Order: sequence, then C-alpha cells, then structure tokens
Amino acid sequence: MTAVADLLLLAAGAALLVAAVIWGAPRMRLIPLNEVRVTHELQSVQRSDVEQSLEDLLRGSFLTVNLEALRLALEQLPWVRHAEVWRKWPARIDVRIEEQQAVAHWGEGRGELVNIFGEVFAASLPEGQRLPRLSGPSGSAGDVLRRHEEFARVLRPIGQQPVQVALSPRLAWALELEDGMLVELGREQAKAPIRMRLQRFVDYYPTLSDTRHGRPLAVDMRYPNGFALRFPASAGHEVKGKK
Repeated sequence: MTAVADLLLLAAGAALLVAAVIWGAPRMRLIPLNEVRVTHELQSVQRSDVEQSLEDLLRGSFLTVNLEALRLALEQLPWVRHAEVWRKWPARIDVRIEEQQAVAHWGEGRGELVNIFGEVFAASLPEGQRLPRLSGPSGSAGDVLRRHEEFARVLRPIGQQPVQVALSPRLAWALELEDGMLVELGREQAKAPIRMRLQRFVDYYPTLSDTRHGRPLAVDMRYPNGFALRFPASAGHEVKGKK
C-alpha cells in the first residue's frame, strides 16, 4: 500500500509540473525586453549604427528575440570584426563587440583596409588618419603585413619607414620610403634573401646621393652583389656598390 501511495504521489507531482510548464511557458515567452547593453566602450563603431542595425530585430519578448540574427547583423557593420550576444536575466540582452583595428590600406584605392591579423575588410578611415598602403595578390595580405613589419625594423636605423609595400603577381617585392624613394627588392632567393638585400640598401643609404643628380628616385636591389640607381633627370641608371 505504501508503494502504491508513493507512486500516486509521484504521478500527481509530475502532473502538476507538466501543468505548470504548460501554463507558464506562454507567459514566460511574454517577458518584455527592457534593455540592450553594449558591455564596453566603443572606439570605431558608432552606437547609432549599432542601434540602427538591431532596430528591426528587437521585436518580440526577452525569450523570443533571435540572438543569432542580432549577432549576424552586428557583424555586417564595417568596423565590427566579431560580436557576441547573450541574454541577461530578467529582461536584458548584452552585446560584446570586437572592433577592427586597421593598420594599413589594402590595394589601389578600393576602400579596403588590413587589420592587425592580416585580414582585409572594407571601411572608411576617420579624416586625418594616415596609414601605410599594402598591396598584393588575393589572399596575401597577411604575408605583406608581416613583411611590412620586418622592413620597418630593418629601416629603423636610417630613420625611414615604408609607406608602401607591394608584392607583384610574380612575387617580387618593392617598397616606397617616407622620403619618396622606391626600393625594388625582387623575388625571394636562397643565396640573396630579401632581408639581406634590404640590409645592404640600409648600409649604403647614407651614400646614395650623387653630386650631379641629387638623391635617386629609385634603387634596384635585385642584383646579387650590387644595385642600380635611377635619378630624376637621367633616362638611364648607374650601377654602383659591391661587385
């Protein structure tokens, strides 16, 4: 008899639980959404853009709003690299945004930028902000960014920085310095690596002035043991350096 009574009590409890769920679930879904909060300060992303991107997706209750749709909408904004969205009981949605950090322009004036991870994204820089320009074949932005950082370290002793770094479709490297000088480095070679050729340029940089023609427009470092100079008023070029 005791066992039967226990079973009856258990069944009654289960029935009450089911009834509560059936009765309460629709009402739980009607909990209003009172607030959407960005959990940190934004630098490049405008709050007005966040609000506008989410406006049409916030119709519904706290439990019925589609979080994945909110996340995808946020990641369509130019300066958003990644977004996280979650519910915060009892009636709030929290948003965390990882913003893009631009370090260079990419390509030839197409409005594309490169972030710190070597990823290309489309956005407009604030007026007055200046960044170096990188270019190369599709999918090469990460490699070009790493080379830019390497070139900047090698050039530091002469007080110059690369304002442009280009990788051609044939995988030849060239860069432009702050003073406007073009340095052609060519393709990577086992016997004369790119870094070694650029270091040779740095070693000779203080001497790269000609009394007749002035500072050269371009320096061709593709020679194994020398280099060629191109001057503004000269149709040809002069080879000088170690033989």
